[in-house]
Amino acid sequence: MAGGWARDGAVNDQIEVSTAEAIARARAAATRSQTLESARHCAECDEPIPEARRAAQPGVQLCIVCQSGQDRARRPAGGVNRRASKDALLK
Repeated sequence: MAGGWARDGAVNDQIEVSTAEAIARARAAATRSQTLESARHCAECDEPIPEARRAAQPGVQLCIVCQSGQDRARRPAGGVNRRASKDALLK
C-alpha cells in the first residue's frame, strides 16, 4: 500500500528499479573486466602478478597487495534513496 500521492505498488516499483540498476552496474563491470587483457606486472607497484591470479581474475591489473589496499579505501556504492523522510514531508 502506497501512501500520499503515490500509486499502489510504487514502493515495489522503486525496489525493482534499484535492483535492476545494481544488476546492470555489476554486469557492466564484469564485462569490462573480461574484455581487458590481464597485466603481467602490477600497474601500481610493478611487482609480477602470479599466473594463477591472472587466470582466476581476467583483466586483473593490480597485485593482491595493491588490490587489497584499493578495496579497503573504496567505499561501497550506496543505493539511491527515492523516498523522502517523514520530517521532510511534514515541513
